Amino acid sequence: MSDATPSIEARPAAEGIRWWIHLLLIGAYPIVLGVIGWQRSGAGQPALGHSAKGLLTSSGFGLGLFAAVFGLAWVASRASRDELLFRWRPGFWVVPLGVAYSAAIRLALGLILLVLAMAALLTRAATPETLQNFVLANRPDVETIVDVASLRNNPVYFWLTLTLVSFVVAGLREELWRAAFLAGLRQLWPGKFGSRAGQLGAVLVAAVVFGLGHLPQGPLAVLAAALLGVGLGSIMVLHRSIWPAVIAHGMFDATSLALLPLVLEKLPHLK
Repeated sequence: MSDATPSIEARPAAEGIRWWIHLLLIGAYPIVLGVIGWQRSGAGQPALGHSAKGLLTSSGFGLGLFAAVFGLAWVASRASRDELLFRWRPGFWVVPLGVAYSAAIRLALGLILLVLAMAALLTRAATPETLQNFVLANRPDVETIVDVASLRNNPVYFWLTLTLVSFVVAGLREELWRAAFLAGLRQLWPGKFGSRAGQLGAVLVAAVVFGLGHLPQGPLAVLAAALLGVGLGSIMVLHRSIWPAVIAHGMFDATSLALLPLVLEKLPHLK
């Protein structure tokens, strides 16, 4: 099979139904998680627990749940390795590119948020004070995910968060989800999502769904997750592989979580 994106032929009706089942299972996954997270957001219990044992238990449960959903979707569609963009591309450069993409995405997110803030100020939709208060009041509620005190004081919890959580629970799991979602759109609507431009359109759809899964963390988290999803999905389409996106996602989360205790310590001084 050549490296070119394979053409998508018309499929029998029965196979179309199988791909519908695939897409519904995969598409519902982040939405259901977001609803569950929203319902338990007031419980004061971070999703990853307060200890290394709790983190491992939570991570294992989350990975197991995703494996079950992903497995059922795959049984329905019988998606191939190429359809799921699972080939290791581009060889040696997967890791260096992933690291570079992570830094580029962080810079791009910062610039986009800066432009939005400047637009709000220039159009007088907000003042510096109201904008600052909005950001502080609506910052991503990371405490629903991770115990910041444990991240600061427990080395085992810290390193598990930067490795297992960042690269496997977040990076691998979420990029597998994205690849499966894109495959569903591509196979069901080849005329709209089969071309390179169409695949980038599918990336936007996936980014919206991915962002909605972060509702428990607040509106800014939804926006940031959607923008992050656009970047990661574009990497996936560009290289026809999930792996540079997995590394980029893992590096992005690892550096964010490593800096989190310091950032939250400094935030009160901005008020």
